[in-house]
Amino acid sequence: MTDTIIEVRNLTREYQMGAELVRALRGVDMSIYRNEYVAIMGPSGSGKSTLMNMIGCLDTPTEGEYWLNGLEVSTMGDDALARVRNREIGFVFQTFNLLPRASALHNVELPLIYAGVSGRTRREHASGALSRVGLSDRVDHRPNELSGGQRQRVAIARALVNEPSILLADEPTGNLDSTTSEEIMTVFEELHAQGQTIIMVTHEADIAAHAHRVITLRDGRVHSDTKKAA
Repeated sequence: MTDTIIEVRNLTREYQMGAELVRALRGVDMSIYRNEYVAIMGPSGSGKSTLMNMIGCLDTPTEGEYWLNGLEVSTMGDDALARVRNREIGFVFQTFNLLPRASALHNVELPLIYAGVSGRTRREHASGALSRVGLSDRVDHRPNELSGGQRQRVAIARALVNEPSILLADEPTGNLDSTTSEEIMTVFEELHAQGQTIIMVTHEADIAAHAHRVITLRDGRVHSDTKKAA
């Protein structure tokens, strides 16, 4: 299908830990389509973090293929992977990873600074990304002047500023209380409604329930793959 954004075939990842061979992924197959909202779940040790590192171009497989937006990234070297990562993927982490002394606007601008985008264009794009997450009135605030939910929204805006193909969220509500978690899930719902492809790794069933499709891993393999009824 032409709207396939991720194609994973027989994805295998093994690594040596001391004398032991760890088989983190044991032949994962899956397709993710443009504008899907997918949660990846699984118990500790199921391989979900390894799979997220693969999808995020932070690691390469021992065997198998990973195609992202028509590019076979599983065969790329580090420099090429970094370029794909910066262009195609926006990361949202459990820890917000914001610069404490920088304003919300400057934090969101950072990926554009690395990409060599000029000052005025950077500020316009960063302001637009903050508006998309409901923070247009907080552009000059530093992280310590923002609530936990607002900090995570700044981090989401930073992930969006390059207009990535995929928003990849790793336990995005892990540091938030239940009310704030719902607020962040509402932001993801709105972004998905605007056409953003979202892949979220979580171990919390109530958070995964917000996604429209849930892929569960167990022992390095896909255990189940269910779509929410329309």
